[in-house]
Amino acid sequence: MDVSQAKQEHLLALKGDLFVRLMKDDPSTVKGAETLILGEMLTLPQNFGNIFLGETFSSYINVHNDSNQVVKDILVKADLQTSSQRLNLSASNSAVSELKPECCIDDVIHHEVKEIGTHILVCAVSYTTQTGEKLYFRKFFKFQVLKPLDVKTKFYNAETDEVFLEAQIQNITTSPMFMEKVSLEPSMMYNVTELNNVSAGSESESTFGRMSYLQPLDTRQYLYCLKPKPEFAEKAGVIKGVTVIGKLDIVWKTNLGERGRLQTSQLQRMAPGYGDVRLSLELIPDTVSLEEPFDITCKITNCSERTMDLVLEMCNTRSVHWCGVSGRQLGKLSPSASLSIPLKLLSSVQGLQSISGLRLTDTFLKRTYEYDDIAQVCVVCPYTSPES
Repeated sequence: MDVSQAKQEHLLALKGDLFVRLMKDDPSTVKGAETLILGEMLTLPQNFGNIFLGETFSSYINVHNDSNQVVKDILVKADLQTSSQRLNLSASNSAVSELKPECCIDDVIHHEVKEIGTHILVCAVSYTTQTGEKLYFRKFFKFQVLKPLDVKTKFYNAETDEVFLEAQIQNITTSPMFMEKVSLEPSMMYNVTELNNVSAGSESESTFGRMSYLQPLDTRQYLYCLKPKPEFAEKAGVIKGVTVIGKLDIVWKTNLGERGRLQTSQLQRMAPGYGDVRLSLELIPDTVSLEEPFDITCKITNCSERTMDLVLEMCNTRSVHWCGVSGRQLGKLSPSASLSIPLKLLSSVQGLQSISGLRLTDTFLKRTYEYDDIAQVCVVCPYTSPES
């Protein structure tokens, strides 16, 4: 063996080792079968198999004249029968004038699967022989459409009108999926911010890493923040009761590159009830100094359908003391209107303290609304005691 031949064999060995390592790292390769053919990635299915909801069903239909006679008026029809409907998938419904021996008619059909359960592809062929006899036959191909993903949603209401949506997506197939896109299409009332990326310098990277594969039975949590648009946030009555948030749009690819897409139905959440009057905080510091006054801004919204005449009272607690005059007249507040009020208070106790003790009284109905545990602030000592 000469030197050049030894070098070539060495290079081939290096390339072979590299390919094996790549196949072992491929999440779609069957463990222990990396050296058989090309793993699972290029292994074609041996039967009709299952189709998953959201994928595109494609089929090649071939009608071949096995006889030694010319047949005429050949009509090929392909229907897909589901549990609720029958769909015509034929590209053309016109008959072919004649078909010579050993010739064929080809057709390719496509259908985006939108139902789960049993599907039956019905292929029907009608033709006329040379003697004028009309003949007809059918063939049936049954397959199952399965659910590929399990999607669960949870809603979290913030102190403001923001809504956080957590979407849990589980791969319930037996093969890994490449998650191409998971996005939330908000309704006309909301703007959405995706919280599934982290900033890495000037670029943004997915929290799931660069290899966005979802293994069988694995689950991922996607998080979104929805905020009402200004024109809806100003109307307190609009976001009451059941509101439509939007719908999830999920796109994935399977081992052989088949693309699937699912859109959920419109997601709805029950907006929290605030009663007749809602009190929220527009401005509050995170940390304050012990026994030093600090400012907060409260927003009062009339959620009822009548005009209110409100009086604000401030009641001190053991740790938090209000600065100012209690029993202040706020005046009339019309339905859906809001009023911002700056307030001042101080804390006499260190640690995490709760702000409580606000009272609103409607003088028309003589009804009092109590607001406790509005928010929390961290009270710290700004100085260090001298050593004795």
